[in-house]
Amino acid sequence: MQDEFKNKKIVLTGASGVFGHFIATALAKAGARLCLCDMRAEALEQQAEELGLKSGEYLSHATRLSETSSIDELLELVEREWEAPDIVINNAGVYPSSLLLDTSSNEWDRIFDVNLRAPFLLSTGFGALMKQHGIKGNIINISSGASRRVRPTTVPYCTSKAALNHLSKGLALEFAPFGVRVNVVEPGFAPGSIVSPLSEEHVSRVSANIPLGRVSGPDDVANAIMFLCSSKGQYITGAVLSVDGGNSIGN
Repeated sequence: MQDEFKNKKIVLTGASGVFGHFIATALAKAGARLCLCDMRAEALEQQAEELGLKSGEYLSHATRLSETSSIDELLELVEREWEAPDIVINNAGVYPSSLLLDTSSNEWDRIFDVNLRAPFLLSTGFGALMKQHGIKGNIINISSGASRRVRPTTVPYCTSKAALNHLSKGLALEFAPFGVRVNVVEPGFAPGSIVSPLSEEHVSRVSANIPLGRVSGPDDVANAIMFLCSSKGQYITGAVLSVDGGNSIGN
């Protein structure tokens, strides 16, 4: 299955985050051509070096997903260099924690800009390029089991992910006629994000309640994405695949 990703042109947002690092590592090993996107330019440079990517063999863009102009710059970069991508992975997201009464309108907008609006703009923008150049590509939106399990302090996040799941199904319907598949992967719990830090208490509590008894490892989400984007997943679109050790079904 990994052979299928040799020289595939893949855009990955949130590339320097926890899951982004897992995904980028697996795809680099499979020989993919990567466009690494993250708001932290220095982190992208370091990541490319760690992955052994050589100058001219990959793209990099310091994308601020809350800004339309930055998203437009990314779309223009990929079109100029590649014409169109084969795969787009909307991985970037923010996971703030606060009660609704303590959530400002600006914070609400920030969450939805990154978690929902950006995937919409990137999916439609890159989807249009795929259609234009006859690429029967794949779009993967990274969601969360939180889309089905609301709890205090994470309501905006849960709401944004539930909306992302519905958006993905709508994209799958509208993109199917030109052969672009759109699916959702809901990863398991993997602490360590710099953008959305979690307390040790929160990490311990969540980890202890995962039915399969461990947090998400480096290969879990990457394997799911590669399956959906491979020929083995060629009849799958509009699906939501939970890869979370059973965390979203209860404990």
